[in-house]
Amino acid sequence: MGRAGTMRASVRDVAARAGVSTQTVSRVINDSPNLRPETRARVEAAMAELGYRVNNAARSLGTSTTRTVGVVASDATLWGPGAGIAALDAAAREADRWLATAYADAADPASVTDAAQRLLAQGVDALIVVAAHTATLPALRRVAGETPLAALHTGDGAERQRFGAALAIDHLVALGHRRIALLAGPTDWLEATARDEGAEAALATAGIRPAAVWRGDWSAATGAALAGEVAAAVRGEIGPTAVAAANDQMALGLIAGLVAAGVRVPEDVSVTGFDDNADAAFYTPALTTVRVDTAGEARRVVAEALGLPAAGAAAEPVLVARASTAVPRD
Repeated sequence: MGRAGTMRASVRDVAARAGVSTQTVSRVINDSPNLRPETRARVEAAMAELGYRVNNAARSLGTSTTRTVGVVASDATLWGPGAGIAALDAAAREADRWLATAYADAADPASVTDAAQRLLAQGVDALIVVAAHTATLPALRRVAGETPLAALHTGDGAERQRFGAALAIDHLVALGHRRIALLAGPTDWLEATARDEGAEAALATAGIRPAAVWRGDWSAATGAALAGEVAAAVRGEIGPTAVAAANDQMALGLIAGLVAAGVRVPEDVSVTGFDDNADAAFYTPALTTVRVDTAGEARRVVAEALGLPAAGAAAEPVLVARASTAVPRD
């Protein structure tokens, strides 16, 4: 048992070695203030002797919490959701919680419900949704019951998504662009909706209507597939002089496809992205994009879901100007 044996020590082993109840061991694990110092020291010494490692089941003994946050995630191969999951994991650890993740097809309410039920069966303290689709939150609300539910980049986070999209448009307008097209995300994503709203509001403020709207699925492959159509529009007599893409991956594919079609970026058309992913500065040309504070959003939503004090506000998005944008060609 413990260090000397082949089996991991349990709470019961610690309790027996220290001569206390398992609930007393749980109070030590959960740092309860209602313990005599000598009892705490005896339990901690038994843990050390046995090589005991704390687990969530032990933490939950005598409490109403598993100290676990459940995350319903989808599309984790995309940069945005993947970065969101990583940020939530870090935020949960900062809050002394664990993360349990279940993956689902967010466009399929039955898949989302199944993922949520698997997490709820583990007794998670809260549910957080990454990459929420239009149908995701209603499906989750039906099964979550009294378990708190929150979604990344909604509420105040959605407003920051709108603000960030507007920054990209404002940047293009300031350069002198008046024929600005949009490469938008899929309509069933709440983040895509927020970014659409921000871009459209900024265009309206500038007295501009979108020169064109193309819609992709967030992937670089989508941007590349649409590049021929975009190139034809750019070569038109009154074609767009700039394209604001709703994320960096679509912008990357679009730029590659445009260059292959003989359209120069930014000489013939400027391109912006959104997210400032880790590779954006290394695109050819380096991508002008919007940087968002995903880590701050994750801390906000974890605190909201767990009813904890907010750990500082998420930073406002910022426009990162690079080589993919320039004054219009005419």
